[in-house]
Amino acid sequence: MGFSFLGLITLLLVYQLVGELIVLTVDWPIPGPVVGMFLLLITLLLRQAWSAYLIEPSQQFLRYLSLFFVPAGVGVMVHLTRIGEEWLPIVLALILSTIVSLVVTAAVMLGVARLMKRHASEVPHE
Repeated sequence: MGFSFLGLITLLLVYQLVGELIVLTVDWPIPGPVVGMFLLLITLLLRQAWSAYLIEPSQQFLRYLSLFFVPAGVGVMVHLTRIGEEWLPIVLALILSTIVSLVVTAAVMLGVARLMKRHASEVPHE
């Protein structure tokens, strides 16, 4: 069993659809594609043999990944005047979210480092 490029795209779209259906059914405040990708992750963890079949089509997919940013670029160009009018809140949100992300990442890293240090001190060395 091997996946083609089209098979990989189909697989991703099926998991996205399932995620959307779950979100609509359960009324979760999480995007459907996020739920779908989580389900795909669980599937790949449970069926590790699939991973080998997905390597080649995934590499092909990554070659064309930049094309998925074209709609976002077009959206920016379409709404350029609005962005120009509301540049200050946008810049402030970008700066604030970057700072929050850095602080949270640093806190998580320090927490993990402490746990690893504590775990290393508890494990007897030979």
